[in-house]
Amino acid sequence: MRLGGRRLAPAQPSPQEPRDLPLQRGGAAAIELARERYAPGMQIETREIELLVGGAPLRVRECAPRRPGRAPGVLLYSEIFQLTGPICRAMERLAGHGFVVAAPEIFHRVEARGAVLPYTDEGRERGLQAAARTSVAEHDAVRDALLEMLSRSPRVRSEALGAMGFCIGGHLALRAALDPRVLGTFACYPTGVHSGKLGRDADAGTLRELARARGALHIVFGSSDPHVPPDGRAAIARALAPLGSRLRIDEYDAEHAFMRDEGARYDAEASDCVWRDAVAFFRRTLGAASA
Repeated sequence: MRLGGRRLAPAQPSPQEPRDLPLQRGGAAAIELARERYAPGMQIETREIELLVGGAPLRVRECAPRRPGRAPGVLLYSEIFQLTGPICRAMERLAGHGFVVAAPEIFHRVEARGAVLPYTDEGRERGLQAAARTSVAEHDAVRDALLEMLSRSPRVRSEALGAMGFCIGGHLALRAALDPRVLGTFACYPTGVHSGKLGRDADAGTLRELARARGALHIVFGSSDPHVPPDGRAAIARALAPLGSRLRIDEYDAEHAFMRDEGARYDAEASDCVWRDAVAFFRRTLGAASA
C-alpha cells in the first residue's frame, strides 16, 4: 500500500506499472508506445437527462466518450454536496478513460433541481439535513432507475456496468453493488457502512447484504478519517473477507475527502494513485468499449 498506508484486504492482481516514454524527438518507438498506452480520440461530451423517480423529477449528469461504439457504464454518486465542481471533474476524468459516467442529484426529492451545496459549514449542515430526510428505499429507487437507464443507453454496453462514489456516495455505490448487473464497485471513503447508518434509516443493512454481491469491490479510506475510525474500517474488512480475491481495501495516509480537488484536505499524490487504481479496476472488471 502506498504513501505510508496499508492494505486491509487481499489485493487483486496489480496492473502493470506505467513505463516511461523514450526521451527522443519524433521517435517511432515513442509513438508506438504512446499508442499502446492511450486510447486515441478520447474527448468527451456532457449532457443532462431528466428522469421521473418516485413521482419526483431527477436530474442526471452524463459524461461520455465522444466516439462511436458502446462503452462500459459507471453510476457515480456524489458527496452530500451533490454535483459540485470536484464531482463533475471526477466524472469527466473517468469518462476520459473510456467510460460512460452518469451521476444523479442524490437529494432530488428534497433539494431544488440543480442545487449545488457549498463546501462550508452551512452547506454541510444543509446536506446532512437532506440526507436525514431521504430513506434507503428512495436511494435504491434512484439506483434502479440509473442502472436501467445505462443498460438501455445506445452508448453503453449493457452487460458492463459499474459503480463509484465518494463519502455518502461511496455507501450508495456499495448499495449499487447489490444489483447483480454491477460487476465492479469502487467506493471512496464510504460513510455509515460500518454502523449501518444511511440517511433516514438507522441501519441500512448494507454490510450484511454485501456478502451476496456478484461483482468485485475496491474500497479506499484515509487513515485520519474521523467518520470511519480504525475499528470501523476493521469491521468492514472482517465482514467482507469472505469475498476473497473479489475484495480489496486500501488505506492511505490521508484525511476524509482527500480526493476532493479543492480545499485543505486535498492530497494530489494519494488521489492520483487512487485514480490510477480506479481506471485499472474498471478496465479489468468491465472491459473496454466495443465498436
